[in-house]
Amino acid sequence: MTTIAVVHTGPVTIQPIKEQISEQIPDARVINIMDDSLLNDVRAAGHLTPEVASRIHSYMANAQAMQVDIILNACSSVGEAVDSVRNFVNTPIVKIDEAMAEEASSIGRRVGVVATVSTTLEPTVRLIKKKADDLGRPIEVTERIAEGAFEALLRGDAAQHDEILKNTISTLAEQVDVVVLAQVSMARLVPQLTGVRVPVLSSPKSGVAALKRALGNVR
Repeated sequence: MTTIAVVHTGPVTIQPIKEQISEQIPDARVINIMDDSLLNDVRAAGHLTPEVASRIHSYMANAQAMQVDIILNACSSVGEAVDSVRNFVNTPIVKIDEAMAEEASSIGRRVGVVATVSTTLEPTVRLIKKKADDLGRPIEVTERIAEGAFEALLRGDAAQHDEILKNTISTLAEQVDVVVLAQVSMARLVPQLTGVRVPVLSSPKSGVAALKRALGNVR
């Protein structure tokens, strides 16, 4: 049986990724490794810190010690830590947002990125620009923070959080060729964006599809 370790920085990514793995890789065994202090520490510092990167390394090294077949990093805010971890951990590691970033940079020149916190927005923008450079495609990235959405979620007002996000996405979509949702938790909003006329990309589906392709290469 294929065993996948998924490293989470909070509980909100567990269910959407679980659903995609169940759909795309139904025979897989999943081990969830979750430390919600990681994202809190990144947000407090305003950026990925060496201490957080070290802990990500430890969790992925532990996953390798459990002899999993592959590791999935579930959080864009700590994704850049994976670049260094790959030098020390032999088990293949996939970033949840890597395939999405590549797809976005190949769709059009004007790419919009939406997040509720800057610590996710900035790494996602850097990843998209890197993928565009790798593909030799010139792009323009427009960034948007959905102001007030994160605070609404902290208050337990999911409806207000969703409404702010949908309005931000709809407004941005009028200015770009493709919209990227920087956080896994936003994926559930995509079916509600029926009036948006440009592609809206979220990471769980494409990220797990990339995971499946990577598994095919290691089997």
